[in-house]
Amino acid sequence: MKFSGGCYCGEIRYEVDGEPILKGQCHCRECQYISGGSPNVILALSEDSLKYTKGQPKQFQRTDIDNAVVREFCGDCGTPITSLAGGMTILKVGSMDDVSQYGTPEMAIFCVDKQAFHHVPEGIPAFERMPE
Repeated sequence: MKFSGGCYCGEIRYEVDGEPILKGQCHCRECQYISGGSPNVILALSEDSLKYTKGQPKQFQRTDIDNAVVREFCGDCGTPITSLAGGMTILKVGSMDDVSQYGTPEMAIFCVDKQAFHHVPEGIPAFERMPE
């Protein structure tokens, strides 16, 4: 799968060349903060699949929780781009130039934190946490 994307203001640009490991919705409380309250629609890739072609994202990692991911975002407009965790790059689908390339989620994860107003598409598996 090959595609490009970037942030809202255009200061960060990237290209992806690699097959997705997972396509899903993440309902964890941390993703709700990043997305403004909704589940985060994500595409997990191997860590070498994404290359920045313009600019460098700002990074943030919480120090008060175990196994905190590194979140990457545009330091100018704030657009979330990725989370780096466990050797994977977890891309925020909204940053893709052509979001239709994503298709549909294959699963919903961390539904233990799902809010009543979140929608999980009919027919996809939903997991309380991350499946094995």
